[in-house]
Amino acid sequence: MMVKVRPFLFCLLLLAVASLSLGTKDPELKRCKHQCKALQQIGEHQRKECYEMCEKYDSEKQSKEEDTSTFFPYRGKEETGEEEEGQQYGEQERENPYVFEDQHFITGIKTQHGRIRVLPKFTERSKLLKGIENYRVAILEANPQTFIVPNHWDADAVLFVAQGRGTLNLVRRGKRNSFNIRPGDVIRVHAGTTAYLINRENNEKLVIAKLLNPVSTPGQFEHFFGPGGRENPESFYNAFSSEILESALNVRRDRLQRLFGQQREGVIIRASEEQIRAMSQHEEGGIWPFGGESKGSVNIYRQRPSQSNQYGQLYEVDGSHYRQLEDLDISVSFANITQGGMLGPVYSSRATKIAVVVDGEGYFEMACPHLASESGSRGRQSRGSERETRIGSGYQKVRARLRRGMVVIIPAGHPVVNVASNNQNLQLVCFNINARNNEIVPLAGRNNVMSQLEREAMELGFGVPAREVEEIFSRSQQEELFFQGPGGRQQHQEGGRADA
Repeated sequence: MMVKVRPFLFCLLLLAVASLSLGTKDPELKRCKHQCKALQQIGEHQRKECYEMCEKYDSEKQSKEEDTSTFFPYRGKEETGEEEEGQQYGEQERENPYVFEDQHFITGIKTQHGRIRVLPKFTERSKLLKGIENYRVAILEANPQTFIVPNHWDADAVLFVAQGRGTLNLVRRGKRNSFNIRPGDVIRVHAGTTAYLINRENNEKLVIAKLLNPVSTPGQFEHFFGPGGRENPESFYNAFSSEILESALNVRRDRLQRLFGQQREGVIIRASEEQIRAMSQHEEGGIWPFGGESKGSVNIYRQRPSQSNQYGQLYEVDGSHYRQLEDLDISVSFANITQGGMLGPVYSSRATKIAVVVDGEGYFEMACPHLASESGSRGRQSRGSERETRIGSGYQKVRARLRRGMVVIIPAGHPVVNVASNNQNLQLVCFNINARNNEIVPLAGRNNVMSQLEREAMELGFGVPAREVEEIFSRSQQEELFFQGPGGRQQHQEGGRADA
């Protein structure tokens, strides 16, 4: 089980998540207490303290005005020249159910040597995310020369190594497979596989993003620790009676008590150089022993980019590259958007993207009909009139700044664009759910969907002569998917080199 978390800090984290809701006091307090009840690693006394802290901080929060300074505007207003839009970032981000920042994560496992942070169920944030409610996202951060205690999950998982080098060990079907991992590696871990790893670097953290698909309880997963002690972490062997363990292991009770009573250092612990060296003597990448059909991992950086120009590169891995992903209907993509560039506008035909910002800064914009319809419904209810639903009645612009560690949800069919800042690249890794037969549809540049329309369809759809439509959508035909961003374009125009 997970290590204990101090109730004071634990509840503060929970209430930070709850306070982002625009609901009333009671739903927020209920959500906080539900989280106290759901985490089984705390005792009854700590759970009672957790409930009390929920009530205390909820009461204090209600007595104060909301601190809107935490939703500071993205500094992209200098880059785009849209100062008035930059000032609206705070309001937009507060109402944005598609963006997750540090305060939305719950730190369930933490020691002085690292931590594992997990996003709550997506539907706790918004019912709009019901399509991915069974998936969870976790981020592992392990300090240099550390060891993560062997454990298994009741969930299938896809891992992406964002930073650092380590050694991953997987035990499944009576065999142990050990291989060294590096940035860009994508690994599938089957549910129930005992896994443990080390960070073998001397100076760099190991950071791994995980997409988990629970197989036992929808939307919920647990870590199960075999090695451990009475606590921190607790070994699941301790849940069995002594006579059962004595019979199963054929060992005296005193020896069992010693075995399952020593480890108290936590889930992520320091390892000696000798131990790390002994567990790192494996060929890079290793060989997958389960049927011998493919390697244990695939490195996305070593694939040929599916799209590439001076403004960015897109790399993709799916079931055709890595057979371990085939049955999950998941693919992984990595976008490196060069500084001042942008990816899109595009949309995915089937896949919902869970994007993790690996490095850099920037912002994104997305067209969302759901938020616009909710806003319109509230307006109509307040006026008490106009009950009919109009098709294509409007879209709300979802916009937020991006920085390292953030998670963004991009539902299928939603047009989106990602823009890198003018001083550094923006790097995104995307877990694509419902990836089979998915198509990335470009809305600008070469092969954009509008240029494929008949001239008559252009005229009828836009209400202008077809030649005007063709002229506009042909101006960026030399590029595809990646383009010069608004900041770079503005500098280009101010330099007197803009096209007439």
